[in-house]
Amino acid sequence: MAPRLRVDVNQQTAADMNVARSQTSISVQTVRNYLYGGQKVWDLRQRLEKILVQEPLFDKQHRDFLGRTDQYIRAAAIINRLTELRRIHGWSQEEYNTASSLLSEVVSITLHDVAFQPVFLGQGSPALMEKYWDLVHEKGIQGCYLQTELGHGTNVARLETTSTYIPETQEFELNSPSLTSTKWWIGALGKSATHGAVQAKLILPDGKDMGPHLFFVQLRSLEDHKPLPGITVGDIGPKASGGMAAQDQGFARFDHVRIPRTNMFSKFAEVTIEGRYIQPPHAKLSYGGMMYIRATMIPSAGWTIAKAVTVAIRYTTVRRQGELDAKGLERQVLTYPSTYYRLLPILSRAFVFIELGRYTIKALTQMQERLASRDTSLLPEMHALLCGLKVFVTTQGIIDIETARRSMGGHGYSAFAGLGRLYIEYLPSATFEGDNFVLDGQVVRAATKLCKAVLSSTSAVANLPLPSAYLRLLSTTSEAPPQVTASTWHDVRSVVLLLEWRAALLVKNFTQTPASEDVDANVNQRLARAITEAFVAAQVGEMINNLTNLPSEDARVVGCLYRLYLLTSAESALVDLLSVELIRHTGAGDPTQDLRLAVKALCLEVLPNAIGLTDAFGFSDWSLDSALGVSDGRVYEALWKRVQMEPMNKYEVTPAYDPYIRPMLQRGQAAAQQKMKLKSRL
Repeated sequence: MAPRLRVDVNQQTAADMNVARSQTSISVQTVRNYLYGGQKVWDLRQRLEKILVQEPLFDKQHRDFLGRTDQYIRAAAIINRLTELRRIHGWSQEEYNTASSLLSEVVSITLHDVAFQPVFLGQGSPALMEKYWDLVHEKGIQGCYLQTELGHGTNVARLETTSTYIPETQEFELNSPSLTSTKWWIGALGKSATHGAVQAKLILPDGKDMGPHLFFVQLRSLEDHKPLPGITVGDIGPKASGGMAAQDQGFARFDHVRIPRTNMFSKFAEVTIEGRYIQPPHAKLSYGGMMYIRATMIPSAGWTIAKAVTVAIRYTTVRRQGELDAKGLERQVLTYPSTYYRLLPILSRAFVFIELGRYTIKALTQMQERLASRDTSLLPEMHALLCGLKVFVTTQGIIDIETARRSMGGHGYSAFAGLGRLYIEYLPSATFEGDNFVLDGQVVRAATKLCKAVLSSTSAVANLPLPSAYLRLLSTTSEAPPQVTASTWHDVRSVVLLLEWRAALLVKNFTQTPASEDVDANVNQRLARAITEAFVAAQVGEMINNLTNLPSEDARVVGCLYRLYLLTSAESALVDLLSVELIRHTGAGDPTQDLRLAVKALCLEVLPNAIGLTDAFGFSDWSLDSALGVSDGRVYEALWKRVQMEPMNKYEVTPAYDPYIRPMLQRGQAAAQQKMKLKSRL
């Protein structure tokens, strides 16, 4: 037996990372600019990050050792310093938003920026904007969005908080009529916010309930930050697994609190001085703020997944374990099929979601421009699309972050790996801004309505909105479903068409199911995913077509990544594809094997560029904050350094020894000696 090769493992990790980068065939800079939308955007991020990393307050390495109160105070200090830097450097709104995203910290001001401020822009009347916008924009007040209640969340129509108009004084009176009407889970409300956009049932003077509307309410004094009379407010306490500890999710109760009539967000709907209600052009206009947040969640999911997979791919590239290779070294973990099969599809989803986010934000901006002129034609379809995409990317993102963490073995469970924090802080995204299982039903309802129109009239196909284009396949003039063969999985258009047919047939079958016939309990989840994946697949097909703007090798590699996304989407849809007979079992072997082998072949094609593709995300070690994801590959050295920061290691002998550990040991030793004496007498 040959002697085992002696290596310095820490030096080997650096060497492995260098080799991996040398094997990269893409231009990392070109692909990076593709992801960011141009060199200008990247240069902006670099310039801002250089400023941020020089701030000791923004150091991330010690935050895991802080208790909840200290984390909140640190976050408040970060907010204060960030707004100071904005003024010092004269940052534009884009620069400030970029700096905030670079920090990647859970801070209360985020709710002001993504929930409160958009409500003002989208629904504030000219009078309200004139009076308060400068304060909102300059952070002279800090806002939050008060929708969820103790008794109701996603079901906005059943919220209990009331806002009753009093014509005699031209005021609204906000009231929390029951315990369950208490506003709950409101980010930044617990200790930070001074004002809020409150979702409450509008009650007219005649007692008529007009449903939920938004109202601008001051919550705390601008002099001493104490809650105003009639308002009970506080923090709801720690969250699961210590997640989002720095954020003060809060509760609020209103005891007949009066606000001026003009404090109603009345750009679309309003109450006159006399108490007459002016109807909005569309019932869901008040959902504008939530729609904006959902739209931003698409690219956010992509970048969050990108962080997780960057750490995991870097670590598994330099982590050697198990079998010996030709050089006598243990095999790199990433080269095991069970590892690259898990991680490379995550990498593909990160790319897709980032690009998809660009489309979503653009589409929402177009809709908002039309809303400004009271054109609501795009609203229903945009609402359904964002519901589906929000569910899809957050559900997948949660799975992907945890899959990436588990791919790193035991060290992945360390807080210093960084993925535990990433996971627990991303986890609530499945619930906030609409519970995923509830939103699935809204996606299906919108789809069945359009499906009925298509089935009853061929002319309806011409009016299908882009996200529902898959329903065109139900027209009698459409092409037939593709015949699935081994070559299907190598043709982008065929795979896209297959996923569109899957959605069309599932929706058709459901729509034509008699009301008297039972359906499975998971039907909304199956259909909503199929509908959303059909839309995303079509978008990925367009992404591949548009890669001609990239140099040939970059286009080839990124194209492989997009094809991997399509094939793994098809693989996860195999049950559906078989159930609607788009794939048929002919009795001659496994009809799914060609797909699985095609997935493996694409993984092997992407694998040599795994490090280059993750480098294209542009994350610095400061922004990743992961000992296992350091760019130079020296993961063990980085992990050792982080462990030395552990406060418990300041003491050679723990303070718990004298009062607790020593007495226990002494009792045990005495008891053992007593037993030894008894045994010696026998």
